[in-house]
Amino acid sequence: MPRPSFVRDAEVSDAAACAAIYAPYVAETAISFETAPPSAAELAGRIDAAVRTHAWLVLEEHQAVVGYAYGRPYKERAAYRWSCEVSVYVARGRHRSGAGRTLYKALFARLAERGFRTAVAGMTLPNAGSVGLHTALGFEPIGTYRRIGWKNGSWHDVAWMQRDLSPGDDPPAEPR
Repeated sequence: MPRPSFVRDAEVSDAAACAAIYAPYVAETAISFETAPPSAAELAGRIDAAVRTHAWLVLEEHQAVVGYAYGRPYKERAAYRWSCEVSVYVARGRHRSGAGRTLYKALFARLAERGFRTAVAGMTLPNAGSVGLHTALGFEPIGTYRRIGWKNGSWHDVAWMQRDLSPGDDPPAEPR
């Protein structure tokens, strides 16, 4: 009998489900600064890249993907290689259900296992739900880019937050 709800590593075959979850964020909100929803093929490439270097996880309920979270490189410069940018998206009707928290907790554990030390997240303002989720999971504010993105007929600020994935001031091992 299938498990009713669980987090697992994403596969390229999850791209269509992830694209369907993400499309309303792109088409209807300023939460994402993309202006056209990416295709399943584009998300398949993103999933493939993320699982090779960081992580992309999906939350599956009753054999359907209802959310996803991923980590990716924060910046290209070598000194940043222990830091990553993280994002989480859940299907409509799944906000405030614990899905985002479940995905993020699993993602943070996976990224820490791979040797990453710091996670950063950016969120378009206003977005009380996202700010609340990130704060509840230990993120701290580090700054706000003012009027950084134009979408849906207005300028938007982006708040940035960060949290430790694993502590230590020792010289880190290379991320895996």
